[in-house]
Amino acid sequence: MRGYEALAEAILAATDRRYIVPGYPITELLALTGAEMVINEKTGLEYALGDSLAGRRAALIVKNVGVNACVDPLLQATAQGLVGGVLLVAGDDPDAVGSQTSQDTRIIGELAEIPVIEPSAGTAFRAVEAALQASEEFSRVAMLRVTPGFLEEEVTDSRVSRRDLRGRLSDRSFTMHGRVTASRALFRKMQGWSDASPLNTWAGEPVGTGPKPGKSRVVTVFPPPSRLAEYREVREAGLTFTKDHCRHQILPEEEGRASPQTLEQRGYYRTFCRDCPFKPVIALMQDIGMRPVCDAGCVVLAMNPPYRIGVASYGMGSSVGVAARSTGVALTGDYAFLHSGINALMDVYEKGLPLLCVILDNGCAAMTGKQPALPVERYLGWAAPHFAEVHETGRIRDLLLDAARPGVVVIRGTCPEGQEHEIVAYRDM
Repeated sequence: MRGYEALAEAILAATDRRYIVPGYPITELLALTGAEMVINEKTGLEYALGDSLAGRRAALIVKNVGVNACVDPLLQATAQGLVGGVLLVAGDDPDAVGSQTSQDTRIIGELAEIPVIEPSAGTAFRAVEAALQASEEFSRVAMLRVTPGFLEEEVTDSRVSRRDLRGRLSDRSFTMHGRVTASRALFRKMQGWSDASPLNTWAGEPVGTGPKPGKSRVVTVFPPPSRLAEYREVREAGLTFTKDHCRHQILPEEEGRASPQTLEQRGYYRTFCRDCPFKPVIALMQDIGMRPVCDAGCVVLAMNPPYRIGVASYGMGSSVGVAARSTGVALTGDYAFLHSGINALMDVYEKGLPLLCVILDNGCAAMTGKQPALPVERYLGWAAPHFAEVHETGRIRDLLLDAARPGVVVIRGTCPEGQEHEIVAYRDM
């Protein structure tokens, strides 16, 4: 069978959910995998992260430039962690045959500090399962980079059994710096994973990656195995990415070696402004047992003491897509929602997914200096949202409990002048 068929069969066997934005060279995988088309690539990755939170494995299949749209949640996931494996299949087009660019997507894998695997004819099935296991072992998305040369060649690899591991969300007692430190500690372990991978074979010069021929073969292209530094000739489809990265240290020596900083060690946590009008709304959600996915912006503080209701946060506008496949409740602000959450909401409504989207509307980007935000109602009429003023506690409770899903509840309030997020001395709560 060709690479297309083998890859599709491997993805179907190894994952529970599949999403796609078709485009050369991965369009053929739409029919072969039966993947669900999504409105854009960012929404697709958010759906996959939602599946992960629910303990499912998921794959997103996109072309090279489609990966660009995923960068924010892709990087956020590395620090925030995940549960079920998430596979990002990136279809690169080194010769720009059907694309507006020959972008080498492995570079984004380095930026996101994620494992990048490039299968060959002899590793097609094993590479997919290995990538998902790496995603779970290192609690971050794994990238499977494929090119037309691989997709069109005859595969010689044999099918393998699925073996789920389990990732973990970053410890919520960590500060943001602590979460990054913990993610870097896992990143250090990725080098040993690459060095020990049975996907790589060593039989002399030259080394081939992807569809390129070679006596030896490297499949774990990032981080590349240490042994690759002993070889002179590395054949790659695209840039000299793998060859370049085997000859220099990726992390500074001190990165990822310290114990992750906790809120208790730092001595304080941040929470909403003292007179924030939305604090009673967060307390109400806490009281009725809601566990929302939080967006970037002020609502991310719902993950901190004294509320701790937020399950996870994967970046600007991400809560809608992630929650649609996990907790069913998205908590976002007006600015983040219009930034990119609205794209996912359109997809949610078209598919009738059971999501409640709660938008705290203060008319500004409060986290970054209270710059004015566009009015939500101008863009949201098609969703028939429910509007409530922040002081209408009874109405808000009823809407949170009884609003149809998919549904949107917009709660309006005004930020207090001259106040900033409170810094509160940490006590174990």
